[in-house]
Amino acid sequence: MTTRPGHWSFTRWTTQGELEAIEVHHPLFRARLFLQGAHLTHFATHDKPDWLWLSDTARFETGRAIRGGIPLCWPWFGVPEKNPPEVRKRIRTKAAHGFARTALWKLEDVRESAHEVEICLSLRADDDFADVWEGHALLLATFSFSVGGCQIALTTTNLGADPLAYTQALHTYLPTSDIERTHISGLDGSDFVDTLRDWRYCQQKGDVVFDGETDRIYESAAPLVVSTPGSRRTLNAIGSDSTVVWNPGPQKAQALNDFPDSGWKSMLCVETANALSDYRVLNKGQSHTLGVLIGRI
Repeated sequence: MTTRPGHWSFTRWTTQGELEAIEVHHPLFRARLFLQGAHLTHFATHDKPDWLWLSDTARFETGRAIRGGIPLCWPWFGVPEKNPPEVRKRIRTKAAHGFARTALWKLEDVRESAHEVEICLSLRADDDFADVWEGHALLLATFSFSVGGCQIALTTTNLGADPLAYTQALHTYLPTSDIERTHISGLDGSDFVDTLRDWRYCQQKGDVVFDGETDRIYESAAPLVVSTPGSRRTLNAIGSDSTVVWNPGPQKAQALNDFPDSGWKSMLCVETANALSDYRVLNKGQSHTLGVLIGRI
């Protein structure tokens, strides 16, 4: 049921650095969700390790993207010049991954029960962002937590008169104790663009494994299993036909902001996306939801 601030049983306000967050302390699970970026940085079931990877050097500063957790990349994914023309023509900056991940979102609703907590945040993308993007849209980010896992749903509604083209991603960082003993199943036979090989098209053979820097955009949104030495996680996507797999490797890790030099050994990103040819177009009043359910085996 919906509960008002001050009447929450498991949810409370907190602050980390300069940023305000909503913290969930349920008997069965815990989570932390920041208003800036609608950014989930922590989720875990009771007394278990965190399901998400967060950089040891992450900074919680106004206007700065948090390194780790699940950043929301919207209304474009990656660098502007690699987006489709219909998306690129709206972008007025060279910055990557859009502005939603550093914008201040509004708390809309908290629903609590004995088994689940659901939190909904909203962002109105309008003339306040005219210096970086042209468009009018409403975003709703819904986070559902239970002992079985967490689900994130990002719904975009076009409030403008003209068709709205955009790309996006739920940029999920997952932890591992050893990246070289980590693999992803579910993408065998899928075509992908390898951005490290001049954006060449390739085909996946067997499981995805990691032996250095990896940056691929798969033309698939099949159910995935991420196996690490300590866990097995399932990722089931909705509203997506593309998946991004990323690890910076040892050299790029040294050049990244808020990222330990050895951090690449303990993380990977598996991103539920609408990227490249999987971009979406909404007519006036239309909506689309991109989502992922992260579970366990």
